[in-house]
Amino acid sequence: MTYASSTSVPVDRTRSEIEKTLTRFGATKFASGWDQLGATIAFEAKGRYVRFILPLPVEIKGAGKRRDQIVRARWRALLLCIKAKLEACESGISNFESEFLAHVILPTGETVGEHLAPRLADAYSTGKMPPLLGSGS
Repeated sequence: MTYASSTSVPVDRTRSEIEKTLTRFGATKFASGWDQLGATIAFEAKGRYVRFILPLPVEIKGAGKRRDQIVRARWRALLLCIKAKLEACESGISNFESEFLAHVILPTGETVGEHLAPRLADAYSTGKMPPLLGSGS
């Protein structure tokens, strides 16, 4: 069973809860947007810009209510993910860089995860270390 698969919490309320949670943990900026394929939230905290992209199901003819339910559940899962990361930082289990590193936005506009994922795959297939950030792109 998918997390929050039966939630009735509207997306706008969950998005607001994400913003309030981030603010409570020290975020100084927050932005969100969406289109038919996905939603994005971005924030600034600890001197870093962070972005999460939330994939959304494509519109399926005759399945509007089911799609709406999936969208609400995915937003709740994103809230849970962000809260868990922030709580891990707050309690000393982890730190901000470790928890959010894959989602930190680089000067190129891509996230660390987007930048490193193909290089990591190459490293495992070739057995060679990838170049340092920003070199050998």
